[in-house]
Amino acid sequence: MTGNTARKKRYVNPGRIAFQSVNITLLVLLAAICLLPFIHVIAVSLSNNAYIDAGMITFWPMGTNVQSYGYLLDKAAFWNAFRMSVFRLVLGTAINLILLCLTAYPLSKPKGKFHGRTFYAWFFFVTMLVNGGLIPNYMVVSTLKLRNTIWALVLPTAVQVYDLILMLNFFRQVPGELEDAALIDGASHFRTMLEIYVPVSMPAIATMTLFCMVYHWNQWFDGMLYMDNVNLRPLQTFLRQTLIGQDYTFADGDEIAAFAEINDRSLRCAQIIIATIPILCSYPFLQRYFVKGIIVGSVKG
Repeated sequence: MTGNTARKKRYVNPGRIAFQSVNITLLVLLAAICLLPFIHVIAVSLSNNAYIDAGMITFWPMGTNVQSYGYLLDKAAFWNAFRMSVFRLVLGTAINLILLCLTAYPLSKPKGKFHGRTFYAWFFFVTMLVNGGLIPNYMVVSTLKLRNTIWALVLPTAVQVYDLILMLNFFRQVPGELEDAALIDGASHFRTMLEIYVPVSMPAIATMTLFCMVYHWNQWFDGMLYMDNVNLRPLQTFLRQTLIGQDYTFADGDEIAAFAEINDRSLRCAQIIIATIPILCSYPFLQRYFVKGIIVGSVKG
């Protein structure tokens, strides 16, 4: 009997091994497709001008050269755009999270506790399907005199409906007994949300934080649309202008002479790497919350 049990434990289903092997192979290929372009950009940013012009760079730098990074560290326009993006990220993410919590909390209540809940839920949901359009949005921002201010970048997208749905579903999972106990003890709804719902929903909040950070960091079109002053444009708008060849940063003779010694492609790749580093650094701190927050918040209805 003991021998038969040991043989059963040693038996492995060949079909399962084949399935896992195919999955691992596909995942490795997908990871390579995502990583190889980024590795190529890093290699170009660190390579010698002659090798870049000859098109010899693949995934490893040749003739190591860090002039592009040194040049960027001294560029006032680049760092102005960088600071503007950081300011937008911090302010925009804070506004998004505050409004998400304040909106999701009442919408997570059943109809018996919040009359008219269905109407307000559909009011938000329709805005995710039907957009007002570019021209009406521009007219609203201009009429409110928000152009050339940071508010033009953060207020039009203050409530992201997709994030709101995830947060609402997460709030619904909080046991109603916790809220009832808090209300019996005399806590207000605001205090109940702040001291019970928010701490319990930290995985969802961390996930929403990541979504909002990536959104604000990657946006470039609104900066070009609402910011006439180039010194107020965020980093992604600055990079877009650079990558299409409309670089407004090289103004005086000294800068043009310095730029002549640097490969244009290497400089552009260096800017991409520097712009990518901050948002990549945030992932490790939010990674453990991300999967739980997105799965639980999306399947609970």
